[in-house]
Amino acid sequence: METNNIFSESGIIITLFLILIPVLIATGILISKVYAIINKIGKKKELDRFNEYLRSLDPAEVSKLESRKKELEFSLSNTELAGDNPAEDKKGLINNINEIEGFRFIEQKRRSKPRPYVEPELTKLILWYLGCATFWLVFGTTVGEYLGIKFVAPDIDHQSWLSFGRLRPVHTNAVFWGWASLAMIGLGYYVVPRVSNTPIHSIKTGWFSLILINASVIIGSICLMAGINNSGGEYREYIWPVMLLFAIAVIISLINYVQTVAKKTTKEIYVSNWYIVAAMMYVIVISVVAYWPTWQDGLGETIVQGYYMHQGVGMWFMLFTLGLMYYFLPQQLNKPIYSYSLGILAFWTQILFYTLIGTHHFIFSAIPWWLQTVAIVGSVGMVIPVVAGTTNFLMTFKGSWHKISTSYTLPFYLIGIIFYFTGSLQGTAEAFRFTNLVWHFTDFTVAHSHLTMYGIICFMLWGFIYTLVPRLTGKEPSQVLVGAHFWFALIGLIFYTFPLMYGSTLRGLMWIDGKPFIESVELMAPYWLWRAIGGSLMWISHIIFAYNFYKMVRRNVDEEIPNSPAEILRAKQELENHGLTN
Repeated sequence: METNNIFSESGIIITLFLILIPVLIATGILISKVYAIINKIGKKKELDRFNEYLRSLDPAEVSKLESRKKELEFSLSNTELAGDNPAEDKKGLINNINEIEGFRFIEQKRRSKPRPYVEPELTKLILWYLGCATFWLVFGTTVGEYLGIKFVAPDIDHQSWLSFGRLRPVHTNAVFWGWASLAMIGLGYYVVPRVSNTPIHSIKTGWFSLILINASVIIGSICLMAGINNSGGEYREYIWPVMLLFAIAVIISLINYVQTVAKKTTKEIYVSNWYIVAAMMYVIVISVVAYWPTWQDGLGETIVQGYYMHQGVGMWFMLFTLGLMYYFLPQQLNKPIYSYSLGILAFWTQILFYTLIGTHHFIFSAIPWWLQTVAIVGSVGMVIPVVAGTTNFLMTFKGSWHKISTSYTLPFYLIGIIFYFTGSLQGTAEAFRFTNLVWHFTDFTVAHSHLTMYGIICFMLWGFIYTLVPRLTGKEPSQVLVGAHFWFALIGLIFYTFPLMYGSTLRGLMWIDGKPFIESVELMAPYWLWRAIGGSLMWISHIIFAYNFYKMVRRNVDEEIPNSPAEILRAKQELENHGLTN
């Protein structure tokens, strides 16, 4: 097959356009910096001309300037009415008049505002969900970090239970069902009753669900490392009894959510609950379809695998997280969502098109040609919900862009939205037959999955957690460390994905040209090194996030030095009383 004119292919053009978006943004920033430098040089030249003017001043002009200077500097003594007696603030109307802001290398962000009362038991439940999710994030990505190193040093160990084939599903399933699922459900236990304006139906049910999901991930990870697996497709390596625990947990939480919504005191069901409840319903259907025994052989198994793999991402993680975004983004910006209608349009079109696209991973396979075509058409149709959702979120930002610079949570929201647009449309580009021929079975799919699951889901969940937890506990994370978490994760993701996409394109073209397979393996060596570097930065960001979460939920309180007069006097009295009792 000829590969000379790949830039005439629609999928390649779309992908290049999506990659060009952040490049253009970076170019704009660079141009603005260059303009600032040029402007600075111009100001310096202007200053030199002014200095020449100063040297040429004659005594008469200097005298006029001194006279005018005295006139402009004249001011009242401020004692004309009050006299010279010292001022005394008996009513405490003036505070901190001597406080001077010092130099800061890190810009100070705004603190979280206290929220309406949340039941202590519900707060405890949510924090346990998020705490367990944080543990599985660190555990799962530590395994992923080790796997990334294996690409660079494949002979690092010779233990069967540490082999790539066993650890890779441990990594993916731990971050899917442990990290992201627990974080979403935990946040759902806050959002669902909040937008329904009624208490959660049953807190006890939430604890049962938490225990079952943790049990499924623990047992599933042990089974996978021991070589006990479903021997099926990607992301469904857990054997069915293990996945049954997860399904039961989701079912009882879904019933809990629905019963809460049924008791709502609001007139309408807010769009967040549309997305959240629908996601809970879909993941149950997806799990049943994936593990039903009668179609686990031949082409039926392949078709089911495509369905399960894509619906798990799009109708569970994506649908649920978008529902959370429809609550947290307006709440953070203190304004309503831009368009309720766009939200409903995105909801129904995602349900219509996303459920059709699973088999676009098996273009040119033995499955029916018409089914492949339906998947491609559905993938193109996904442009509608993606553009509708992105437009809705960005237009909600309209008039509030300045808030990003004073917030340590909104940057996570914005990056998640940007990757929602670029990552999702990249999936559309991958569905075209030529691009699928080039990229399928290469690491391009790995890069794409990280752009979506990490760039969208993780960044959004981090933003939501940094928003919610300080309002439940009253404790803020270190803003410097939040910034470090953000930049390590973002830079690491770019280092991880961009080299893989480039190298995988070259690799796919080598396969089309009939080059030996081993040559394509040698070609990928430097790109796998970049993968390991990017993955290391991402893993470091997770350690920082875990520490930030610990700082937000820990019970002990730092000792604070009194600084107000009342606090100083109270401390003095306590110290004197303590001395008397001794």
